[in-house]
Amino acid sequence: MMYLFLMVVFAIVVATISYGLVQKAKEDINGKVKIRKALKVNLSIFIPAIMAAIVIMIPEVAHAATEGAGASIGDGMGYLAAALSTGLACIGAGYGVAAVGSSALGAVSEDPGILGKTLIYVGLAEGIAIYGLIISIMILTGI
Repeated sequence: MMYLFLMVVFAIVVATISYGLVQKAKEDINGKVKIRKALKVNLSIFIPAIMAAIVIMIPEVAHAATEGAGASIGDGMGYLAAALSTGLACIGAGYGVAAVGSSALGAVSEDPGILGKTLIYVGLAEGIAIYGLIISIMILTGI
């Protein structure tokens, strides 16, 4: 059953991508309204299909992992937690550095004397990624 569902999801993904490519080739999507409509259609099909595929695959993959390696479900959740803590912290740090860095660049262009102060704020934004990495290491040592 899982393989049938994955084939259906794969067909939906290929259909949405090909729909966008065909519409772009026709140059039918010229206005913002048509682009937004096509994007809404693609995302409303693509994201739920991928999420459903992930949800359906998790129990079978976890069951296969517990049979072969002798690991428990708790270990798998620990690895998932470590990956999420690092990944989300890095995404947040990237967003923070982008916002603070562009503002700092604008401020330094007006007054070059505040370069040191602006670097501190950029460093604080990068610290979020380090905190996520530390939490990941703590989780992985506890597994």
